[in-house]
Amino acid sequence: MSKFSEIINQNKPVLVDFFAEWCGPCKMMSPILKEVKSGLGDKVSIIKIDVDKNQSLAAKYQVRGVPTFLLFKDGKQIWRQSGIIQKEELLTIVSNNY
Repeated sequence: MSKFSEIINQNKPVLVDFFAEWCGPCKMMSPILKEVKSGLGDKVSIIKIDVDKNQSLAAKYQVRGVPTFLLFKDGKQIWRQSGIIQKEELLTIVSNNY
């Protein structure tokens, strides 16, 4: 858990993808997240959290469905959405929070 705190306390946006291996929509998001990362490079960190392996973290952030995305900056949650999100929308949200 402390490693997670270290990551989200960076002063750049950190996009957290809560996912599950068995989740179809999560698999659809994988290439979108890769494109977002390649588009934004080092301006953002993107981490994936498997809810089945990290149940306490999923519970802490009240993740009820997957995929769920949380955006942190300086340790504060500044945005959240569940479900599939389009690349352009995700790029806009993250880039508005540098």
